[in-house]
Amino acid sequence: MQDNKPQKLFPWGTAIVAATIIILAAFALVAYVMTVREAKALASAVARNFKTGKITHTFRESIPRITSTQGDVLELAVSQSDETFKRSDEKRIGWDYLYLGTTVVEIRVPVTFRYHLRLSDSWRLAARDHVCVVLAPQIRPSLPPAIHTALMEKHAESGWARFDKNDKLEELEQSLTGLLEQRAMDTNHLQLAREACRQSVAEFVKRWLLREEHWRSDRFSAIVVVFPDEVTVASDKELLQLPDKPTLKLD
Repeated sequence: MQDNKPQKLFPWGTAIVAATIIILAAFALVAYVMTVREAKALASAVARNFKTGKITHTFRESIPRITSTQGDVLELAVSQSDETFKRSDEKRIGWDYLYLGTTVVEIRVPVTFRYHLRLSDSWRLAARDHVCVVLAPQIRPSLPPAIHTALMEKHAESGWARFDKNDKLEELEQSLTGLLEQRAMDTNHLQLAREACRQSVAEFVKRWLLREEHWRSDRFSAIVVVFPDEVTVASDKELLQLPDKPTLKLD
């Protein structure tokens, strides 16, 4: 007797779908492995670029992309103060026997001092755990200082036989720019602006770390900034040994 049961056909459609899934899964696995390898290679390269000995070069190459100022200047701080200048001039004749009096002139004026650094000057960076240690270029005064002449106060007086107080006052006023440039560079005025300058440098370096995705808790979470007139550093090893009081910390 013949078996009239219908013959079961091989499920070619299901087989093709399964094969396609297997092939796609294989391609996905290969792509994943390649992506992981590339990611590891990239991470390794990035890590090398942010190690002491390499980080300074990496930073300097990035300066043109992170600077917010034009040219070679990074503005750091602005300070204002009332500056006073006083001169006295005594005059005698007759082999110093006859005293003609003393002319005294005084000028008091508000002045704005600005400070900057040159981006092309020497930078040195080092990596210590999660701290980026920065030896920044020296602080420079932006010259000339801004003299607020509209608020200038003048005073002059002459001795009994002197008639030159106006001339002496004019001489003092004409010399103000040079005198203020000297004051801008002196230790006292630099000290007044130093901490603001330090914070500005730290913010500048932070912007670079953010751009490079390195300002984060598992990479760099603190920045220490020092200036050349504060420390003497001959090597990266000495830079790493500087006190670690942070200038800026990750919130």
